[in-house]
Amino acid sequence: MKKLSLVLAVLMCCGTTFGKKAPKAVKDLWPDGTEIEAWFKDTTAVKLEGLGKQYRVTDYGVVNDGRLHTKELQALIDKVAKDGGGVLVVPEGIYMTGAIFFKQGVHLHLKAGAVLMGSNDPSDYPLLTTRIEGETCKYYSALVNADGLDGFTISGKGAIDGNGYTFWKHFWERRSWNNKCTNKDEQRPRLVYVSNCKNVQIEGINLQNSPFWTTHIYNSEKVKLLNLHIYSPAKPVKAPSTDAIDLDVVKNILVKGCYMSVNDDAVAIKGGKGPYADAFRTKYEGVDMSKFPEMQGDGGNENIIIEDCVYGFCHGCLTLGSESVYNHNIILRRIKVSEANNLLWLKMRPDTPQQYEYVTVEDIEGNGKNFILVAPWTQFYDLKGRKTTPMSYSDHITMRNIRFDCNVFFNVKQQEDQYHLSNFTFENLDITAQKKDFHTEYVENFSVKNVNVK
Repeated sequence: MKKLSLVLAVLMCCGTTFGKKAPKAVKDLWPDGTEIEAWFKDTTAVKLEGLGKQYRVTDYGVVNDGRLHTKELQALIDKVAKDGGGVLVVPEGIYMTGAIFFKQGVHLHLKAGAVLMGSNDPSDYPLLTTRIEGETCKYYSALVNADGLDGFTISGKGAIDGNGYTFWKHFWERRSWNNKCTNKDEQRPRLVYVSNCKNVQIEGINLQNSPFWTTHIYNSEKVKLLNLHIYSPAKPVKAPSTDAIDLDVVKNILVKGCYMSVNDDAVAIKGGKGPYADAFRTKYEGVDMSKFPEMQGDGGNENIIIEDCVYGFCHGCLTLGSESVYNHNIILRRIKVSEANNLLWLKMRPDTPQQYEYVTVEDIEGNGKNFILVAPWTQFYDLKGRKTTPMSYSDHITMRNIRFDCNVFFNVKQQEDQYHLSNFTFENLDITAQKKDFHTEYVENFSVKNVNVK
């Protein structure tokens, strides 16, 4: 009996059971067929003790007294950076601040019950050259800023609160007498802005009530956003353009285990806009790009996974555009949705050459207005003197293993003079829709397998 047990143990260790090989693990692949790197599987939490010396902010003049402590916080960040790095620890309490700028080696940790509360005075956010709506321009800084850092982390169980009510109210007041008022007319700070960084991890905290975009990641790579609770209200006062996560010229991004409910897009993929915004990939003969300084910094997005998330109200669960030039290998999977306007939204700008390719949306349950929306997006339309409309393309778009209740199943506008759709796959879809019209002829090479629309 002991010998038999020993034989079975050896067989199991060798991957064999009674002469049969154990099935090989299925490789996790990008939509283009390449293998997803191991980096995306590592969701190890930030270890506070591994961040260096801990600096409790209340020991350095940052007090829960309702007054602004921007100067004290920035002085502490500067000191920690000068002394070789460490972590700012925010204890329970509400601490008011304007814009703060992190430096190399300095981290942020918010204890349970801690709230870093933003000022509602725009003068507490300096105007600087930054990245907004697909352009490099002057705009307010964010509340929390990290630029050019390697290894930056924000962690804990506390909150960063943008205190956005006054900003939202002013925006809608201005809209009431100027219905063409834009985000650049009524400027507002973002909550968290990470730019030109790598190896960033933001985890566990609440990001809430942002005056404008909540989390903006620009020109960065290897960024993980884990187990975040991101919220802004849609009523009684709408929080305008408070996107949960904006990914803008990025590579290797993981969004996992997050809750997102905001009065705009949950995850928006950006990267640039304008008639020559793809100059980073294409050389335009005879075009002086120095005449278009707002297009400096444009770029593509590659290797993005959004998974295991829960969505409350939002305009788009996954939105490509409106300022986006090139996106490759984008995955949205294993999510639950309620009250979304759109599950997948492809915004096609007629003034911008765009290419959206290898996008997969899979393993979804929920409800919303549109299962898929593809349509021209003309906000701030400007060909800047170009005589012809640049063509755009959406290619290898896959939606599979989805159970969804919606108003409109296939809300796709055919616009062949502006964009071309090809190689779409719909597979294993169980859809309940008020409007179930389905025009496969709008897409070149449309594969449909086991799609039930009732």
